[in-house]
Amino acid sequence: MDDERRAWRPCLLGGAVFAVCMAGTTLPTPLYGRYQDKFGFSELTVTIVYAVYAFGVIGVLLLAGNASDVMGRRPVLLWGLGFAASSAVSFLCATGLGWLYAGRLLSGLSAGLFTGAATAYVMELAPRGGAARATFVATAANMGGLGCGPLLAGVLAQYAPWPLYLPFVVHLVLVACSAAVLRWLPETVRERRSPSAVRPRRPGLPAQVRSVFAPAAIASFVGFALFGVFTSVSPAFLSESLDVHNDALTGLVVALAFFASTGGQLAVGRVGVERSLPLGCAALLTGLALLAGALWWDLLPLVVLSALVGGSGQGLAFRGAMSAVAHASPADRRAAVISTLFVVAYAGISVPVIGVGVLTGPIGLEGAGLVFIACMAVLISAAAVYLIRRPVPATT
Repeated sequence: MDDERRAWRPCLLGGAVFAVCMAGTTLPTPLYGRYQDKFGFSELTVTIVYAVYAFGVIGVLLLAGNASDVMGRRPVLLWGLGFAASSAVSFLCATGLGWLYAGRLLSGLSAGLFTGAATAYVMELAPRGGAARATFVATAANMGGLGCGPLLAGVLAQYAPWPLYLPFVVHLVLVACSAAVLRWLPETVRERRSPSAVRPRRPGLPAQVRSVFAPAAIASFVGFALFGVFTSVSPAFLSESLDVHNDALTGLVVALAFFASTGGQLAVGRVGVERSLPLGCAALLTGLALLAGALWWDLLPLVVLSALVGGSGQGLAFRGAMSAVAHASPADRRAAVISTLFVVAYAGISVPVIGVGVLTGPIGLEGAGLVFIACMAVLISAAAVYLIRRPVPATT
């Protein structure tokens, strides 16, 4: 038993480093209302500040997606931790809106470096024969870390002093500890090359992938868009419409969506890839309907239910989409196709979120939310109909 624990220790420590980085990307979520009060900006500005993160992630995925394959996992992850620390410092120094934009962009660069490299690293650090458990560790670290960010910030902002500073100080300490752990862990890439070998990864869709890619991309887009609206706009809705002024509760509601996504991704192993994508679409549609009810009737329980159901649907749909697309892709184009799927997914947490912010001024937050839900419901329904007519092959 002791030997087994020792064998799994590097994998678990790698997962902990992954979780710390991802927690930093969602740390500001329950604090946006306080920044609005401090700097006096609109809900549209909140959504743009949030969406800048996605542009950072997309930029890294396209320009340096293979960096850890070339330079090694540890150097790239150390750079990612450096960007995460710089993001926290930007928020600590925030005396105006520009600091918030810088902090979110740096956070996106950090997540872009970590998303692929840390997943591969955690898998490679696992003992032989532990691929299934390592997948669980990587999934839990990624989505669990995203959920822990708003929860940590909300609790500290509500019950501890310096609400706009202490969460980022704590995160800086965690990042420093993660850097020390990372330097202790072994490198898993044996043949490293010069940084000049890092090449932009051009999105691409071979002909045999297109029929599978369309519903997979739509489901990924809608799932990430739901997360984007939840993390950028729900704090304002909870405060203005539901009279919820407890940052810890706001952080918990947002965290539930990410924790539910973790559960949804883990359920794919039991449900099967061929069923996970259509079931994920159905759960996403249900989550959108619950969110519409929450906006229409101003009910907190429906917000919580939409987080749980929509989050699990996102997890089911996205992991099913990844598996289906990877299986359909030729081996020499697989990385490019998966990069394209990630670009579409991260576009979901930028374009629709900014659209909600634009509509908030003329028709209000609830009206903008309902328009967003209607558009996403049309998209996910189209994907579901397509999957009914052309199911994902059971071999994926």
